[in-house]
Amino acid sequence: MKFRTEVSIENSAEKIEPDDRIFSVGSCFSSEMSALFETGQLQSLCNPFGTLFNPYSINTALRKLHDSAFYTEEDLIAYNDAFISLDHHTSFTTGFAHQTLEKINTQIERGNYFLQNTKWVLITYGSSFIYEFLPKKKYAANCHKIPGKYFEKKLLTHLELTDSVYETIVSLKDICREDVQILFTVSPVRHTKDGMTENTLSKAKLFTALHEIILQFDNCHYLPVYEMLLDDLRDYRFYKDDLIHPNSQAIQYIWEKFGAAYFSDETKDFITENFKIAKALAHRPLDDKSLKHQQFLELLKEKMKLQQAKVKHRIFE
Repeated sequence: MKFRTEVSIENSAEKIEPDDRIFSVGSCFSSEMSALFETGQLQSLCNPFGTLFNPYSINTALRKLHDSAFYTEEDLIAYNDAFISLDHHTSFTTGFAHQTLEKINTQIERGNYFLQNTKWVLITYGSSFIYEFLPKKKYAANCHKIPGKYFEKKLLTHLELTDSVYETIVSLKDICREDVQILFTVSPVRHTKDGMTENTLSKAKLFTALHEIILQFDNCHYLPVYEMLLDDLRDYRFYKDDLIHPNSQAIQYIWEKFGAAYFSDETKDFITENFKIAKALAHRPLDDKSLKHQQFLELLKEKMKLQQAKVKHRIFE
C-alpha cells in the first residue's frame, strides 16, 4: 500500500563535477540551493541583483550581466533619503548614490566574470506578477516599500513571459561555456498576498511559458521542485511556521533528490566530506586552548588539505 506520491528528478546524462561553476538566480529556492552548494564547497554565485521573482526582471538582470552594463546615477531613484535601483533587491539601497552604484556595479562585474566559465545555471521563477513604477513607466523588480500609489500591479502577458525566457537562454548560451546546462524550476512558495486564485493563475502562466520555450533548446531542463513539495511532500510538517515556505527538512529532501540525479560520484563524495568538515568547524568547544581541541583542529586541517587536492578552486576560505 502506498501512502504518498513520490516525485523524482530524471537522472541527468551530464553531471556536476567538483570544479564546475554553478550560477543561481531567482526566488528563494535558488538561494537555498546555492547555500548548500557553498557549504559543499562548490563554486557558486547566487543572485547578483538580489532575490528576483518574475521572468522579466530576471531577464533584465541577466542581460545587464551579459553586457557588463554598469549603472549610473540616472538609473537610480531617490526616496526617503535613499538611492534605489528598481532592478535590485533592497539590500543594494544606501543613503548615497555612489555607494549604491558601487554595490551594484561590483556585483555586475563579478557576475559577468563568473558566468564566462559557468557550466550550470539554476533559474527559479516565482511569479508572473510585476509592478510598473508609474513616474518612470518602468517595470520594477522590487517596490522597496515605496507607497502603492506610485505603482500599478500587472500580470505579465504570455508574450512577455515567453520573450523573457527565450532571451534569458540566448544570453546565457552566449556568455557561458559552450556546454552550459540551464535548469529551470518554478518556486513552490505560494504568493498568498496576491490571493490564492491569483497565485494559481500566476504559476500556471509560468509553467505554460516555460515549457513552451525550453522545448526549443537541447541544453534546457525542467526540475519538478514545485511538484515535489506540493504533490510528494503534501503535508504542512514540511513547511515553516508561515505555512508557505518549505522548511529545512523539505529542502534537504529536494537537495538529496537533486544530487542523486545531477552529481557525479566524485562530487557526491566531495560534498559529503565537506559537509562533515563544515559541521566540525561550526563546533564551539568549552576550552578552545585545550590539547584535545588543538588536536581536533590539526585533524581538520589535514582533512581540508586532502579535499583541496581534489579541486583547482580554493575551498574553506
